[in-house]
Amino acid sequence: MLLKLVPENTKIPFTKWRWHGVVLSTLLNLAAIASMIFIGFNFGVDFKGGVTVEVASPRPIDITAVRKGVNDLGLGDVKVQSINDVSGSNSGLVVYVARDAAKLEKTGAANEDTAQQEAAGQIQTELKKLLGDDITFRRTDVVGATVSGELIKKGIYAVTGAIFIIILYVWFRYRWQFGLGAIVATVHDTIMTLGMLSLLQVPFDISMIAAVLTVVGYSVNDTVVVFDRMRENLRKYKQMAFGEIINLSINETLSRTVMTSGTVIISLVPVYFFGGDVLRGFSGAILFGIFVGTYSSIFIAAPFLMATGVSRDWVKGRSAATATP
Repeated sequence: MLLKLVPENTKIPFTKWRWHGVVLSTLLNLAAIASMIFIGFNFGVDFKGGVTVEVASPRPIDITAVRKGVNDLGLGDVKVQSINDVSGSNSGLVVYVARDAAKLEKTGAANEDTAQQEAAGQIQTELKKLLGDDITFRRTDVVGATVSGELIKKGIYAVTGAIFIIILYVWFRYRWQFGLGAIVATVHDTIMTLGMLSLLQVPFDISMIAAVLTVVGYSVNDTVVVFDRMRENLRKYKQMAFGEIINLSINETLSRTVMTSGTVIISLVPVYFFGGDVLRGFSGAILFGIFVGTYSSIFIAAPFLMATGVSRDWVKGRSAATATP
C-alpha cells in the first residue's frame, strides 16, 4: 500500500481563511521590517571585513581562554564558536575577528590588505600559544573592508535580480494577475526570511545570500505548481466560481506540496543538527523558508487572485468574463 500523507479528495476551504492569512502575514512582515531596521543583521566577516580562522585540536578547548587571548590582541570585535563532532565532543573552533574600515588606517587598499594578513598571522600565533603547536588550521579567510562592501552590493543585486527575472517569467507565462500574485508571495517570503535572520541574529554571510535565493526559487516553484493546476481547472470547469477553483486547485496539489516539502525537510534536518555551526545557519534559513514558501503559496499567492479576478476570455468556448469569488 502506498504511503499517503494527505487523503485523496480533500475539500479544505482555504479561501475561507484568506483574510486571516492576510492579517497574519501583514503583522509578521511589519515585525520583520522593524527588526531589520532597528536590530539589523549580524553581518559576518564576508560583509564587515576581517579574518576568519578555523582550527582543529586533538584536545578539549577552553573557549573562554581563547576568546580572552584573541580579544587581548586588540584587533577588533572577536567572536569564537566551538565546532562539535557527531559524538558531541569539542573538536575545534572558529574565530571571527571583524575589522571594518573604521578600525583600519585609511592608507589605501594595498595597505589595508597587508594589515588584514598581518592580523591573520597574529591570530594564528596566539592560537598556537593557547592550544599548542599540534593544532591544525582548517581554513583562514581574509576579507578587506573594500571587498566586503562590494560583496554587500553584489549580494543585493543577486537577490533583487533573481526576484525580478522570476517575476517576469511568471508574468509572461500566465496572466498579469498571476504575476502580481507571484510578486506578493515572493516578496513576502524574502522579507520573512530576512526578518528571521535579523531577529535571531543569525550570522549573515555569503551562504545566507545563497539560502535566500534558494527560498525564493522554492517559493516560486511551489506557487507555479498551484497556478498550473488552477489554469487547467479554469479550462475544465468553465462555470465554477473562481473561489471554488482556487480551493480545488490547492487541494489537488496539496499531496505534492506536502511530499516535496517533507523530502527537503528530511534532507536538511540532519545538516542542521550535525553539519556544525558553519552549515547550521544556512540549513536553518532554508528550513524556515520552506514553511514560509508553502504557507504563502496556499494562503497568499492563490487567494490574492480573488482580489483581482482572472479574465476567462482565453478559455476556449467561453466569452470574455471575469469570474466572481
